[in-house]
Amino acid sequence: MSSSSSMPRSIGSSSSEAKGPFSCPDDVLADAIEGLAECEDTVLSETVCGGILDPNEVVLWVDRAKRLLRFRVDEAELRSEVPAVADGLYQLLIQVDLPESTSATAETLTIDFVTKLVGLRQQISLDVEAAYAGDPAANGYDEIVLAYPAIRALLVHRIAHVLYLEKVPLLPRIMSEYAHDRTGIDIHPGAEIGERFFIDHGTGIVIGETAIIGDRVRLYQGVTLGATSIKDSSALRGKKRHPTIEDDVTIYAGSTILGGETVIGAGSVIGGNVWLTNSVPAGSRVMAESPRQRVSGPNDSCDVLDDTKSGHWDV
Repeated sequence: MSSSSSMPRSIGSSSSEAKGPFSCPDDVLADAIEGLAECEDTVLSETVCGGILDPNEVVLWVDRAKRLLRFRVDEAELRSEVPAVADGLYQLLIQVDLPESTSATAETLTIDFVTKLVGLRQQISLDVEAAYAGDPAANGYDEIVLAYPAIRALLVHRIAHVLYLEKVPLLPRIMSEYAHDRTGIDIHPGAEIGERFFIDHGTGIVIGETAIIGDRVRLYQGVTLGATSIKDSSALRGKKRHPTIEDDVTIYAGSTILGGETVIGAGSVIGGNVWLTNSVPAGSRVMAESPRQRVSGPNDSCDVLDDTKSGHWDV
């Protein structure tokens, strides 16, 4: 075998000499450009042609607002950061169509938001306290503030919720989806969440728009607070579709609670993988029936695990 034939060929190599950039035929390019330039054929085209907010601007602003609320305490620094956050919000607000049903303007909404900054920091501080009290793996408040995805998701939610209550369009939803993308925690900006809210782990959590959550509630990964579906779901728009979770409730991993009339009474504990579409009274313990599990031994003997014993419910 010759030395040239024994040498491995590099990936992507070709027997022909390297060529310049690929050139698409003019008629193919013209058809593609003409089709993409249409503003009337699709909903997407009509939306973009009407002018659309750059979501990256929203992300940059909410990140700056988060840093302000989490890390900024030096008065000199705050004197520059608070005006910058205010101006950033104002620049976003003048790009959206505020509803005619409200007399609020970009100026008044920005001023109102600045007045709520202290309250927002107090809220997220209570969430940090709840995380430390609820997670034995937490080594300190600094770890929670810096590393816990739930705190990032909650901080974005509490900012977005302020704007949602003022009927600001688009901005709150972009913020919530940004947090969802970063943390795996999906909280609609319309959801009402009380004090000292703790999400452990968090991946896969879904909290719908009209959900109401009381104080000192604890959720684990994979929990859904959702809506039941009907054939014409648009008929439910603007109505209470998601459950109410009263104070001091714990909901374990993988549970699904659906429906606008569903109320989980105060102090209840919902076990893992429970499916609920009905209300339960205060102090309830709801547990899915344990499956029968078979374990085969080395001699092909088979034991049935009894996992039906009562769990430990002191939470």
